[in-house]
Amino acid sequence: MKFSGTADYVADKDLMIAVNAAIRLERPLLVKGEPGTGKTELARQVATALGLELIEWNVKSTTKAQQGLYEYDVVTRLRDSQLGDDRVNDVRNYIRKGKLWQAFEAQRKTVLLIDEIDKADIEFPNDLLQELDRMEFHVYETSETVSAANRPIVIITSNNEKELPDAFLRRCFFHYIRFPDAETLARIVEVHYPGIRKSLLSAALSAFFDIRETPGLKKRPSTSEALDWIRLLVADDVEPADLRTDPKTMLPKLYGALLKNEQDVHLFERLAFMARRDG
Repeated sequence: MKFSGTADYVADKDLMIAVNAAIRLERPLLVKGEPGTGKTELARQVATALGLELIEWNVKSTTKAQQGLYEYDVVTRLRDSQLGDDRVNDVRNYIRKGKLWQAFEAQRKTVLLIDEIDKADIEFPNDLLQELDRMEFHVYETSETVSAANRPIVIITSNNEKELPDAFLRRCFFHYIRFPDAETLARIVEVHYPGIRKSLLSAALSAFFDIRETPGLKKRPSTSEALDWIRLLVADDVEPADLRTDPKTMLPKLYGALLKNEQDVHLFERLAFMARRDG
């Protein structure tokens, strides 16, 4: 079982090595990188390439580790007992299986994505240490132990919003997805928009990297935002010459796909003012 990328996902050599090393070691793969660099999509493409089911657990700020195992709906059981419902005699009727339980009981190996783990409370990763290490957990309400029939391939993503505990990091294989260079980004664009005019692609990428490398930018545009922007350029049949920035604002055409806050828009307007003043 080896991942070598897909036709729809440009994976560099280091990323493929990381995925395959995690599979071989049977360790969770912790993937970090800027938002929009394809971390979540990696799990989907690994599942596609290996012909496996993908189980996604999207973590939020309110998510608790227990929810990934199971939840016991005691309120509904109490209500049913008051109504004389026979279902109350079996506590299993009130246990909702979480994403880890679903992955553990699957008859075939799966890919389990734990997406944006850094959004949750700092204790969230620690609360999953034993379950991800031993691939089993105990259900106290039914006195049973759920063990993985087939150890899933676990891919965990993080946007680096907070530091993860050392004990958790020790159990993972780590990979940082660097922002692609111009050549790699061109390959990514061509995967999404085959047949794009070379002159438009070259001009768009040149303008994109000029924006991204502007000093003082609060939020640098990501790969996904570059793809959105180029999609608009292709749809509008924009000519490469039309991508030159407006000298009054220094902003490119359709800049709203790239710049996502007013501070960065004002930054380019200030740069334009300074250029006019010094010119």
